[in-house]
Amino acid sequence: MLIPRVSCPPDNAAINIDVACCNWPEQYPDRPVVKAGICHCGDSIILDFDVLEEYTAAIVDHDNGDVWTDSCVEFFIAFDGDDGYYNLEANCIGRVLLTHRLGKTEGVEPASVAVLSSIIRQPSLGTHPFEEKAGDNHWTLRLIVPATVFFRHDISSLSGLKAKCNFYKCGDNLSKPHFLSWRPVATETPDFHRPESFADIEFE
Repeated sequence: MLIPRVSCPPDNAAINIDVACCNWPEQYPDRPVVKAGICHCGDSIILDFDVLEEYTAAIVDHDNGDVWTDSCVEFFIAFDGDDGYYNLEANCIGRVLLTHRLGKTEGVEPASVAVLSSIIRQPSLGTHPFEEKAGDNHWTLRLIVPATVFFRHDISSLSGLKAKCNFYKCGDNLSKPHFLSWRPVATETPDFHRPESFADIEFE
């Protein structure tokens, strides 16, 4: 997939990715409607998420917390030549988790506070934590991610870079937990930390 280069900031990041693979339907049949978009402007990646779900929660109130337990969207990326990958996860109020790791539990290196603070977050639900809400909950989140957040690399420009990625939606502690992905994940139980499921991308 070619990641378009645009002038920053764009009106939107071309919502054209369905995060709709329900890889464990017997255990976790809930399927929120989740769309994602991605583009870049040379020195930053812009990620847009659009979510419609029955249960929404934002209890985690700090960066590098357990955001995957809330209403959470995720972007994992491995740049060519890297033995590991970055997992960028954000709950619906824009609290983010970012690490570089070799596997789910191997070689985990969290991003620093300074790195995390450089990520611009634009959540439609605001930034204040809240308990779970039930209903037809619709929310959006934009993340503007400077290339410098990929702290194990020295990226001056994204243009021309090749990588692999996947998009996810989860909510481990919601009344209806769910685990959706863009590209299928072939494991017996939910596990997004599977680089073999990532799809090839190239930054225009």
